[in-house]
Amino acid sequence: MKIWAEAPGKDPREIIRHFTPNWFAANMGTGILALMLAEFPYGEWGQKVLAQGLWTINVGFFVLFALLFMGRAVFYPASFRRLFQHPVQSLFIGAIPMGFATIINGLLIIWPITPLTLQFTLILWWIDVAMALFSVLLVPFFMFTAQEHSVERMTAAWLLPIVPPEVTAASGGLLARHLAPALGSTVIYLSYLLWAVSVLLAMGILAILLLRLTLHKLPHQDMAVSAWLPLGPLGTGAMAMITLGGADKIVFAGGPLAAMSQFGAMAGLFIALLLWGFGFWWLLMAVFFTLRYLGEGLPFNMGWWGFTFPLGVFNAATYLLARETSWPVLLPLGAFFTIALAGFWIIVTQRSFVGMWSGRLFRAPCLSVETGLPEPVCVDAAENTASDDLMRSLRE
Repeated sequence: MKIWAEAPGKDPREIIRHFTPNWFAANMGTGILALMLAEFPYGEWGQKVLAQGLWTINVGFFVLFALLFMGRAVFYPASFRRLFQHPVQSLFIGAIPMGFATIINGLLIIWPITPLTLQFTLILWWIDVAMALFSVLLVPFFMFTAQEHSVERMTAAWLLPIVPPEVTAASGGLLARHLAPALGSTVIYLSYLLWAVSVLLAMGILAILLLRLTLHKLPHQDMAVSAWLPLGPLGTGAMAMITLGGADKIVFAGGPLAAMSQFGAMAGLFIALLLWGFGFWWLLMAVFFTLRYLGEGLPFNMGWWGFTFPLGVFNAATYLLARETSWPVLLPLGAFFTIALAGFWIIVTQRSFVGMWSGRLFRAPCLSVETGLPEPVCVDAAENTASDDLMRSLRE
């Protein structure tokens, strides 16, 4: 197959115009797999080296995707602005800070920590805070004011712009324990605030999602993988509570909040157990839904990356709970989740590279196959060159 034979307009430059933020979901999936391989508890078979290699590849792809995304903003500004009016593609703005957070966590988990890397990681964390706030504030604003939504067309993708702050909070818990108390306490306070904003909003969305599934049944098969997305806020919410509780004991030790830090650690563990239990129910439902969809046919699209990150963060919460509780069931269960995650990642990566090579996955700047929305809402007529191939791809 010739490279980019199916690229929009058969012109590689159109890839920039057609680039959408859902590509950052690949960073989320690859980054969380690297982290889980580094945490795999059984044997020494080179998993740390493999994790470092995946992390490095993930950084390279994040830089590439960021350049493509910024290129669209610079060279096709009108089309870029209209992206925020699209009721599905705009949700994937949240994938950018979440994919970036896996890079930050890798610096703290996969690689040795030095004073220089710690300072660099702190800078990256503040950037991630800014991006997470951008996602959780701006995207819902456009959902409330400029986009068309309805309960029957709702999917768990609504969670995507909401979850980044709690992912950043979990990273803050990992980071704060390595900082001086004054700076570490600032990171902890802000992380708790980010957690509160994200988790409470996510719980509201999950309640609406349960109502939607009851009244309108499963969404179209193009959005089938969205059934796995509820694992994201529940897994990262549990992660953040445990990492922040551990940081409390270190940062506040010997200070006026020392007693409170013990409470924070225990309360965090309790809340994490509740979230993990709720997440396990969603995991079973996602498996049942996927089996149902497989019987009907499950077409590949970039949404398949939704198999990876939600399962990965739930896997991370499982490992943390196993470490804190010593419950013997959790560690082998976490290892099983890591193996399943690796299997999903291999399948989705292979299909993504085939689609990238052919150029098929770069078609349609604002509605990938998974949007389920046939109208070309993100194309600026002034920028459109009246290419027949481009217009045909938007009507498909």
